[in-house]
Amino acid sequence: MSKIDIQNAIDTKNEQDILEALDDRSLDIESVKKIYFPFREHKEIVGQVAMNLSLRTSVYDREKEYSETMVELLRDLAVNEADMGARWAVAKNPHTPQDVLVNLAGDKVNLVRALVATNPMTPPAVLEKFFSDEKIVRDGLSGNPSTPVKILKILANDADKMVRMRLAENSGAPKEILQELCDDSDVNVAKAAQMNLEAKS
Repeated sequence: MSKIDIQNAIDTKNEQDILEALDDRSLDIESVKKIYFPFREHKEIVGQVAMNLSLRTSVYDREKEYSETMVELLRDLAVNEADMGARWAVAKNPHTPQDVLVNLAGDKVNLVRALVATNPMTPPAVLEKFFSDEKIVRDGLSGNPSTPVKILKILANDADKMVRMRLAENSGAPKEILQELCDDSDVNVAKAAQMNLEAKS
């Protein structure tokens, strides 16, 4: 869809065309912004904007798609009440500014906090506080490369094998923890730790 079509869809409030345009992750970010602000109280469009930002953002290539416009949209979505799912998308986005993540760390919805716990940009001091949060939040710490080592050491002995699995795959896990996990009672955890160790050497 061309920019002219998008402007026309905005002017005529053609929701179907707008949602279709947002479905395309290659839609330029300025067009996403042009759509978002006039419709920031429209639940479905807000949710689709959040989804668009998620799809265009790679957790593995954090520089990709970074722009001031992306950050501006993430900041606004973080406080947008129209769609709760928008806060989930902001909580896990690697371009979300630290001050926004600090605010979301106090969110009343545990899934939002759980996603903040997985975000590598979340400050270690916040991650440390999450350790005493409920299980769904605490579990997110095991895969986060920014989680303080003293917490990772405790999580290495967690009863939940999925927690140990995420830790075994964590790029930030120190060698001594990975060596310990190589002897894990779960074969898959041990294998993941071995692969992670080999990648580090």
